[in-house]
Amino acid sequence: MKDGRRKGEWLEWSASNSIGSLEEAVAQLPAGRFSDKWIAKLKHTGGIEWKGSRIRLRLFPEEPLQYMPEWADIEVLYEDDFCLVVNKPAGMKVHPTQEGESGTLLHAVQWHLEADGQRLRPRHIHRLDEDTSGPVLLAKCEWAQSQLDAEMREKRVERIYLAFVQGRVESSKGTVNAPIGRDRHHATRRRVSQTGDPSITHYEVVDRLRSATLVRLRLETGRTHQIRVHMSYLGHPLIGDALYGGPLRGIQRQALHGERLIFPHPFTGEGIQVEAPWPEDFAALYEQFK
Repeated sequence: MKDGRRKGEWLEWSASNSIGSLEEAVAQLPAGRFSDKWIAKLKHTGGIEWKGSRIRLRLFPEEPLQYMPEWADIEVLYEDDFCLVVNKPAGMKVHPTQEGESGTLLHAVQWHLEADGQRLRPRHIHRLDEDTSGPVLLAKCEWAQSQLDAEMREKRVERIYLAFVQGRVESSKGTVNAPIGRDRHHATRRRVSQTGDPSITHYEVVDRLRSATLVRLRLETGRTHQIRVHMSYLGHPLIGDALYGGPLRGIQRQALHGERLIFPHPFTGEGIQVEAPWPEDFAALYEQFK
């Protein structure tokens, strides 16, 4: 499977032996990577071909664009035939939230793909808040999206963040297990609520600074504003996060950055780890608190 190569709409690779039937071709697919639904779909659409020991899967059909390509200065941290990870800057939405909206990460990634001659539709696997920086995982085709969505549901996509929070966090590490729901008194706020959705955040102290603490956080669930709500619930709101009581100093947004993303590759299952460098405002804030 290591010699698999994309050729246009097809993924092609050499099997371990000569293929004589559709059933033998299906048996050569990577174990656990194709559901019965997808195998049936490939069979129905003629998406499996073979000749000798060579097998082809039509995984990359040309698709109509969902968003018009727009150039933006984004950094691609990882890319292959199936997926890519982009370092989203603060102040940019992952996707439009109203009709006709432009300037989002998906618009920029569509430009990146088009400029490289890839007629594909990018699909985000998870989201970051508009004012949070860090890596975002995107799939390049419907099959890769289905595989990565399944990995998200099974909690095999690990998202690790860094945040500057107010005050001195005394415990070196801990877990916040508190359900999160909507705030009835505010359209965009969330709050800890016993009737909310189960929400779990793990944290550890990285550095105790003057009037602030740098903490590393790992999400076990992915609720809206989860880190912001949980750290405020602990009495340590994020610096710059006015919505949840954080002090407005040194940075023009909540001081939250996605440090690392770890996920199984959709085709091979190999563990992929991607790190995102600190943005300038985050690094400047660290120097200020030191």
